[in-house]
Amino acid sequence: MSNRIGEDRAADVLVVGGGVIGLSVAWRAAGAGLRVTLVDPAPGSGASRVAAGMLAPATEAVYNEEALLRLNLASAARYPAFVAELREASALDPAHLETGTLLAAVDGDDLVAAGVLHAFQTRLGLGVERLSAREVRRAEPLLSPGIRGGLLVRGDHQVDPRRLVAALIAACRAGGVVFVPAGVHAVARQGDRSVGVVLDDGTQLAAGTTVLAAGAHTGRLEGLPPGVGDCLRPVKGQLLRLQVPPRMRPLLRRNVRGLVRGRSLYLVPRADGELVVGATVEEQGFDTTVTAGAVYELLRDAQELVPAIGELTLGEVCAGLRPGTPDNCPLLGPAHLTNLVLATGHYRNGILLAPVTADAILAVLRTGELPEIARRFAVDRFGGDRALDRAG
Repeated sequence: MSNRIGEDRAADVLVVGGGVIGLSVAWRAAGAGLRVTLVDPAPGSGASRVAAGMLAPATEAVYNEEALLRLNLASAARYPAFVAELREASALDPAHLETGTLLAAVDGDDLVAAGVLHAFQTRLGLGVERLSAREVRRAEPLLSPGIRGGLLVRGDHQVDPRRLVAALIAACRAGGVVFVPAGVHAVARQGDRSVGVVLDDGTQLAAGTTVLAAGAHTGRLEGLPPGVGDCLRPVKGQLLRLQVPPRMRPLLRRNVRGLVRGRSLYLVPRADGELVVGATVEEQGFDTTVTAGAVYELLRDAQELVPAIGELTLGEVCAGLRPGTPDNCPLLGPAHLTNLVLATGHYRNGILLAPVTADAILAVLRTGELPEIARRFAVDRFGGDRALDRAG
């Protein structure tokens, strides 16, 4: 067994996890002049690769999660500058599109649910317009003629997560981040301090501060402080990637979120003709198998929204694991162990929350404390034998 703890070459910051959160943190830390190492066996191959990339804080606003909404809105506001800087640093385009999101209700009950959501969003001061059935079809002519009405959120946008991750990897490399293609077994500890990590092969890597950003897999690491692992669970999501023939483009001009007889799904069109349809929400542990039932249900509901879906090519079916927490909110900041920081638990909002998370973790690395916008999501809201609080 090799042991590199305490060597002069130790990183200032060691990031565990090469998804959009870990890469964003590493890029920001390196840009601040810190020596950064990122450990992941295959950066960009986890949940970030499966994500659809909707940047939809208003459309996804949920009751009792107003604190999360504020964080989502703050991150969405940072996205244009974030991707502009990333494009310059990487010479790659993350495909950030300011398309807006249309919510379409299929039947009368769905329309009632859309009305309740509109009233809630309006109380929160979100810019949401209520549309008649005719206005919905005028906005997206290929929607089913049976659509009953809907909502339009012009401020909800999208990014291509795969292009975003590729740009982040390139920017990290250009910024001097050292990539270690390995799995992590445990947090290395000396008393009540984190001093790095232990890799799967037993090698130890030293670091001044360790940032855990391995998504749902963060909770499986050994050496975590008590209670931290218990706060994380995997939530499976399956989605489809369809290809629109050139003769049918553009099939949709903006993101479409459908309410289909009480079920919710989304359709995210890309400029290159890809259409992402998703996503299921399944409590199945660490299972990433693709199931025929999920594919059927997604295609069935998507075709009820957009009948022409049946003419598209099925390009890919994939499944990923979102990192869930008891309150559906991220775990950010110091983690009950000196020099250990968490940046995980983003559930359905990992792509959206990348800019604000990276800025928050950089603030922790500099000052030891979370900025005001992120303090509601500090790790110590959960812990040990204390009852779990509900955020909101």
